[in-house]
Amino acid sequence: MGTELNSELLSCRIKGKILKGVEGYYNPLSPGDWVNFEPDPAHPGTGLIRGVEKRRNGFTRFNQKGQVPQLLAANVDLVLCLTSPVSPPFRPRFLDRSLLQAEISGIPGVIICNKYDLSPDDPDTEERLEDYSRIGYRVLRVSALTGQGMDEVRSLIDGSSAVLVGQSGVGKSTLINALAPETCQRTAPLNEKYDRGNHTTTMSVLFEVSPGRTFLIDTPGIRRFLPAGAAADEIIYYMREFAPLAGCCTYGLSCSHRTEPGCKIMEAVAAGSIHEDRYESFLRIQDELSGVSYD
Repeated sequence: MGTELNSELLSCRIKGKILKGVEGYYNPLSPGDWVNFEPDPAHPGTGLIRGVEKRRNGFTRFNQKGQVPQLLAANVDLVLCLTSPVSPPFRPRFLDRSLLQAEISGIPGVIICNKYDLSPDDPDTEERLEDYSRIGYRVLRVSALTGQGMDEVRSLIDGSSAVLVGQSGVGKSTLINALAPETCQRTAPLNEKYDRGNHTTTMSVLFEVSPGRTFLIDTPGIRRFLPAGAAADEIIYYMREFAPLAGCCTYGLSCSHRTEPGCKIMEAVAAGSIHEDRYESFLRIQDELSGVSYD
């Protein structure tokens, strides 16, 4: 990673084998971290990272390869959950997971539906976006290609640090190019056979949208997002319309919310105050966190 000193960009590496204070993560550092470092006099243009400042927060996901949380961004003010109505198709389950991770991390989440010019009146997408608005999430309908809604995005992130998360193909790089043209992010067409994106971002990267004021962290396109930081029986507290009903079932906190009589969650689904797709996401995430595979 690099850091800036008197307008000089230094390529830095960790001093020693282990960076103290960041144990338990798949990766010790991420964009957004503030680090203590020293220039390496033996190698001009390089430096050694000696430590990392205490993080205000961290946006993570569960890395199944390492079986530990993977840090995607640190010290951010917003999580921008990017999706699209078509090309690739709208996938609310991914939104549910990224919004859940934002709640677990204590960071406000915002939904940005990009490529809205391609399918502005799709009833299924609109029905789900309206439901996210109903439960309290801000939803922006934009097109990074045509400029529709982009002024609202600029106003939203102005003066803040935001992390952009979404599946491959939803237009993260195009959105960044619209906000900060000087970054010249590489874009790629969709895989026509599977109607999904090809990876153009392989690691999280921080961009300065306005000097010293607004920062945007791009994350790799993720096809499978498993939240980190909450156990299976705790995620009910981090899903906005579920949380008020936690512990209110006939069987209290031991209710599985699947078959028990007097389950307030299932009653809310039947009444329409919890969307049936959100309920299905809730059950699937619970199962995956408990080790049940859907592969």
